[in-house]
Amino acid sequence: MRDKLAVVILNWNGLDFLRQFLGSVIGHTLRQDTSIYLADNGSTDGSAGWVAANFSEVRIISLDKNYGFAKGYNLALAQINAEYYILLNSDIEVTPGWTEPLTKFLDENPRVAACQPKILSFLSRDHFEYAGAAGGFIDKYGYPFCRGRIFNVVEPDKSQYNDLTDVFWTSGACMAVRAEAWEKCGGFDADFFAHMEEIDLCWRFQYAGYRLTYIPQSKVYHFGGGSLPYSSPFKTYLNFRNSLYMLYKNLPREKLHRIMFIRKLMDGLAAMLFLVTGKLSHVRSVLKAHMAFYRNIESLKEKRSMAKTHLNKKLTGHILNKSIVFEFYIRGNRTFGVLKSYFR
Repeated sequence: MRDKLAVVILNWNGLDFLRQFLGSVIGHTLRQDTSIYLADNGSTDGSAGWVAANFSEVRIISLDKNYGFAKGYNLALAQINAEYYILLNSDIEVTPGWTEPLTKFLDENPRVAACQPKILSFLSRDHFEYAGAAGGFIDKYGYPFCRGRIFNVVEPDKSQYNDLTDVFWTSGACMAVRAEAWEKCGGFDADFFAHMEEIDLCWRFQYAGYRLTYIPQSKVYHFGGGSLPYSSPFKTYLNFRNSLYMLYKNLPREKLHRIMFIRKLMDGLAAMLFLVTGKLSHVRSVLKAHMAFYRNIESLKEKRSMAKTHLNKKLTGHILNKSIVFEFYIRGNRTFGVLKSYFR
């Protein structure tokens, strides 16, 4: 029997977060047409056993090792039969009725592949949370940012983003996905391991003719940094490497070489900034990221070749026609509201 909705929590050694948040997820989510899954990525902290012992209503999918966020979800969702999935981080507190606006919107808008709720900070509840905020966008060089969060500046929630709107990407911290679109577009790219994989997928969703939407009527609170701290050198490596992967895979032909060249220069400047601020481990992360990109260039070429029919399409409206780095650091434009006129 097919569920209407499957809420899927990918877990890797997240026992403390599951103890804190899983009960509220069950209480505010479980109903006749909805199932909750714990997809365990080879945890060693006993978290899957604890869930099995305490919440028999949660279905457990056990993976034999840590496959990362991208492949972990690919393997888990392949075992689930539902019309919609909600990918939910283990460090999120949900609110009453949080799923209904998401599924209702998907029901009424068949060309929407995925949508996300308003994501607020669990630790500072009147502020947006870094990973997703009020919906994601990118600039012309592939740097991601959100309504409500640009780089490290997070805005307070003053109802300024209470409008339902289409976005470029929806946050992997909490995103409702149409199973048909997920399967059509191939799910996450497993080579990303973690970070930026949802932006890459959302880019492919749009090439396939789908929309992505932010639904403010649904609200959750995200602890943040539950898998990797924001200051982690490994996180720096993944973000720099995966940005190059994503751009190479998805940029239109006429922009590929110019944008890639400029992005590599900007990464070099970022490495120099890490160097002068004494963050040597992050310098190494940037260098490793670029080495990994060149080491895997042949597989990336193959992925571009597989998507060649898409790369003639132009996406409009959700790409900032400026450098967000320049706008933020040089011009001092640090909130989304002042950037609206720059979108194409």
